[in-house]
Amino acid sequence: MAENVPSGLLEACVVLGVSNERLKELGLLQGKDKEPLVEAEVLQVHAPPFESSSNGTEHDHAPAFGRVQRRRSFKKKRDRPVSTISNSGQTNEPVVAASDDLSVPQNIDLIALPQLCFPDGLRITHESREDYYHFLVFTDVFGNQTHGVVAQYCKPVHFQLDNGIHQNGHRLNKLQRLFTTYSICIISKYPYYNALRDCLSSFLLQLKTSRMCEFEEQVKEFSAKLALVPIPPPGPLHVVFNLRPFQIELPSRLDVDRPVMDLDLHLPFLCFKPKQILQIISCILMEQRVVFLSTNWAKLTLVAECFMIFIHPLRWQHPFVPVLSHQMLDFIMAPTAYVMGCHTYHFEEIAEELDDLVLIDIDQGTVLSSSSNRLELPDVPLTARDCFIFRAKGLQLHYDLDVCRVGSRTDINELRAHRRQWQHKVNTVILNVTMELIVNIFSEVCDFLNYEHRVFNSEEFLRSRETTDHEFYKKVLDTHIFHSFLRERLNRKNDAFTRMQLNIRSETRRMRAMTESPRRPTIDEIRKYVRAENGLNSRLGISMPNLADHRLLTVPVRQTSIGTMPFQSGSWSPSRPIKTFKLPEFPPPLAYQYVQSYYNDLIKELSKAISAATPDDSALLARYYYLRGLVNSVVGKRVDALRDFQSLYKTDMDIFPAALLNTLVESLPAEERRTAERRPDLKRLISWVKRENEREQARPMDGGTVKRFELPKKHLHMEDFVRRVQESGIVKDQGTIQRLFEALTVGQQKQVDPEMFRFFYNFWKETEAAAQDVDLPVVVLEHLETDECVYKLSSSVKTSHGVGKIAMTQRRLFLLTEGRPGYVEITKFRDIEDVKISSAPFLLLRIPTLKIKTSLRKETFEANLKSECDLWHLMIKEMWAGRKIADDHKDPQFMEQALTNALLMDAVVGCLQSQKAIFAATKLAYFDKKKLEVPMMVPKTTSETLKHKINPSLDQTSPLAVDVLLYTPGQLGVSELDGGGNPKLWCALSDGKVLVFDAASWSMQQNSVQVGKSRLNCMLAVNQQQLWIGSKDSFIYIINPRSVSCNKQLTEHRSEVTGLALEERTDKFSQTVAYSCSEDGSVIVWDVSMLQVRRQFRVSCDRLQCIQIHASMLWCCSRDCLLEVRRNGTVHRKVSLPDHLQSSPRGFSSFLFFNESEKLWAGSADAGELCVWHCTDLNKPFISIQLTDCTGVVCMIKVKNQIWVGCQGKTRGKIYVVDTDRYTVEKELMAHDDSVQTLCSAEDRYVLSGAARADGKIAIWKVE
Repeated sequence: MAENVPSGLLEACVVLGVSNERLKELGLLQGKDKEPLVEAEVLQVHAPPFESSSNGTEHDHAPAFGRVQRRRSFKKKRDRPVSTISNSGQTNEPVVAASDDLSVPQNIDLIALPQLCFPDGLRITHESREDYYHFLVFTDVFGNQTHGVVAQYCKPVHFQLDNGIHQNGHRLNKLQRLFTTYSICIISKYPYYNALRDCLSSFLLQLKTSRMCEFEEQVKEFSAKLALVPIPPPGPLHVVFNLRPFQIELPSRLDVDRPVMDLDLHLPFLCFKPKQILQIISCILMEQRVVFLSTNWAKLTLVAECFMIFIHPLRWQHPFVPVLSHQMLDFIMAPTAYVMGCHTYHFEEIAEELDDLVLIDIDQGTVLSSSSNRLELPDVPLTARDCFIFRAKGLQLHYDLDVCRVGSRTDINELRAHRRQWQHKVNTVILNVTMELIVNIFSEVCDFLNYEHRVFNSEEFLRSRETTDHEFYKKVLDTHIFHSFLRERLNRKNDAFTRMQLNIRSETRRMRAMTESPRRPTIDEIRKYVRAENGLNSRLGISMPNLADHRLLTVPVRQTSIGTMPFQSGSWSPSRPIKTFKLPEFPPPLAYQYVQSYYNDLIKELSKAISAATPDDSALLARYYYLRGLVNSVVGKRVDALRDFQSLYKTDMDIFPAALLNTLVESLPAEERRTAERRPDLKRLISWVKRENEREQARPMDGGTVKRFELPKKHLHMEDFVRRVQESGIVKDQGTIQRLFEALTVGQQKQVDPEMFRFFYNFWKETEAAAQDVDLPVVVLEHLETDECVYKLSSSVKTSHGVGKIAMTQRRLFLLTEGRPGYVEITKFRDIEDVKISSAPFLLLRIPTLKIKTSLRKETFEANLKSECDLWHLMIKEMWAGRKIADDHKDPQFMEQALTNALLMDAVVGCLQSQKAIFAATKLAYFDKKKLEVPMMVPKTTSETLKHKINPSLDQTSPLAVDVLLYTPGQLGVSELDGGGNPKLWCALSDGKVLVFDAASWSMQQNSVQVGKSRLNCMLAVNQQQLWIGSKDSFIYIINPRSVSCNKQLTEHRSEVTGLALEERTDKFSQTVAYSCSEDGSVIVWDVSMLQVRRQFRVSCDRLQCIQIHASMLWCCSRDCLLEVRRNGTVHRKVSLPDHLQSSPRGFSSFLFFNESEKLWAGSADAGELCVWHCTDLNKPFISIQLTDCTGVVCMIKVKNQIWVGCQGKTRGKIYVVDTDRYTVEKELMAHDDSVQTLCSAEDRYVLSGAARADGKIAIWKVE
């Protein structure tokens, strides 16, 4: 197989030590040097494929999971026999095989390996030494890592005085007994440090009780056994195997995006204080040259690897060599960043040689600089530091304290299992603590990203940080690891970082994510910073660049009580119980039939596990299928392997091995390919693999570029101007930017010069900073709402309420009085009746005066705003119009858009500084002009019925169509971490994106879930674990409502999935059955628990649109007819399209049953009428209900005794509420600016409607 096929646990096993020839030479040197230092050599290399004793090579059964070809070989000449003495001491045998071809993995450097396996050097000693273990990491030029575990063990050697060397028996009184050390190094692609150390410990026990003549064969057999061990996929299944006396457990990766973690993460906490750990993490994040030092070689790799895990999801991308022998110390002279490790003995030598090294002494727990005794690098931000130190103090790190209450265990494997459980628990807590640290440092980076243009506004991000943290961020933002982190955020990677970021996001932030407004510190946030001594807030230092995203601005941790901060274990990943799968006993000899029998037994055991697993535990089933697929691919059963991997569609797509499948498909012989393509599911899988391979080749190698925002250097036409403004983060909406372009180019050529853009950008940012520097007295804060922000402050002016500054928030105008600071409310925007400019006499002059008449006061407010009068007049009128339209339409986004327009007016006037500035600003008075237009008028019935509107396309530059809505009720007893118990609203947008809203607060619950790339047509809540979505790409995607993740697919349909229906269960013991249909007339009946096809049939019709189950019969709606179909697929009854609608090109669009009156209701996509039939007698004349001003029915739902019908009106999308008793239209609602695409009911209390692309909003309607 090719390189993409995963290997087993073993990559290679290398034996190193003193060669036979060198041992003979040493016999002549005895007495000259008591303990000579000798050069170690590679003596044996064992790597798959292994030779078979009966069938030549083991190419047929490939014990290393597809490693069936030699890559390069290392060949050692025959040495003259030199003997060592084993405990059983037998005849003379060579230590090394005479002339073997040694298969060497490509990325293993055999020249450097002896130095790494003997970093202290190799000596012939007079005394035996204890076995010693340490760990290695090898990195190739592409950054791919392999890992090594080294065991050093002593063997006795006898030298005869006449230079003859004998073993055990000849003239022992004249032999000198010395000891030499050998190393066995297991090399693996996976960092299974603890497991491989256990394997070597078991093997050394065997070596010490065996004869030397068996040495090579034993090493080879040991290597072959490890090559037979499959690596478990990410998830809740560990693999267990026996190497007596131990039972070895291979833990799986916690997540697809995480590496294997088979080490003790608490080791750094035992070696360093929390402050030192933070210093080390800071050095790594800033890509310093870091050197770990210790007298214990094992600590170097284990501690360094822990820190690599602590910075996840950031990944170290520079040289990583945690063990340097004394011959390799010149590596430290490298000019690049690196993480290396060496013996403490070299501390002085290294410190004197180079400046600016970070020297970390593991044994002493110190972090120093080579140029001074103190480390003078910036610390991590204070917020994150305080939180981490608080968490670290609460860690329980001592196993002995945990088991002091437990009795002594007599079974070694039981003792080891208990220790593993404790370590797993500790590791989980530490992972959460370190992930929380990284989230606290970098979570707000995402608020300064422009996803459409892949831009990071680093300057604005830095401005938003505390001044004391600037030095840290300046260094980190220029690193390679941060650049890769940005690339993953821009690719919207859903990893542990994203999940924790969502989990810790407050309800306030979720609510603010539902509005699009310029971001300033809210009153609630200002109160957090109030200084007790004078009651004024300090500068918050936050400059918000993106008006379209209000998800920034969380309360800093240090402003809360650290002692009360909640900590939830598993806050980035829901905890799941771990299961183990035990491998069969390894075959005794390396013969073909025994290995083949081992694989057959392994497949049988996996098949038993699959049969025994319950359908509800799909995650466990997926891991069994994955392992069986691996084994089948190894033994050459490629078609069976494809079947197993195909099963992942219905169990867990997250672990789908795309690279392995590509290799598997490419290696299919012609006959096997024909066999596979006879099965529709496998044929489709093969086609999918080909398409994905083509897409992968077309993708950029670096995962996409990341740009830093820069001011333009050339003139900008409309298109370039729109892109630049979006990149800057000032505003996203394309229409608003186009109006801004018109304002900046009034009276000149239609292009914006770079100087003008710079003036505008700088004025905008200066205005932001000035608004944040406003000192509001406590007495003022008490009058404002917690989410209000001060956006504009006038100069000091004379008013009818005294002298002071006029302040504008998103809700009101108030006067900040001078002298003794005070608060005088002017008006709320919704209370304004009129705004106008007049002039007041002052000496011989007339001063422009702004007059505001409100409904709550008889007297008119007047302010002598002088030169600011025209601007404030424009801004207040726009805010007033925005508030009126927002209230009429129950859509808060209109108010936020008006606020954005007002602030843009301010920036335009400020940067133009000319007579035409006010005229230019009028180009942005969108709502002031719009309020008098007829389409913006809201009829009384609509206003009374409409409760609220939501914009699900806030993070888009233009709206997306809302194609499907689904409401799911809340679940009692479900925690917030497990999806929450509140009801949810599921919203499918036109690009395959699914959003989730908390239906209790209508706040967006978390980021979107991408479900394919095509339009989504239908949704069905099957049960509490499954939500089905039918797509235009012919797939049915299955979302887990609790975790809000999509990792299952049903692929049996061959064309666009158009409808889903659920059959009512007759009793609690019956199986749940679901129906799905596609446009080609295909209907599939599903067993929901097993996700298996029960039946499949085809209905003869013109485009099957949707299905429903009524009275145990399946009703199908097509363009030309409605069909009642029996369970076996035969048509029972048929309702044809009425004669007067026969010319309709799209025919029927939707239908439903009203059970109480046994009526069948249907609508046409090209006619403004509803047709109603009697279900008991379809031959009776139907009832026609005319819908005035309707050009076509799109959807309909039943709510209580009403039918709500979503339509395309002549000018706008409408909803008609029809009385089912009188067959009359009760209400006609002006719902949206575009066609109503979808309707759903929320427990018959509310109806929710979604609109097509020109509107793209969700409306919430009250049901009477």
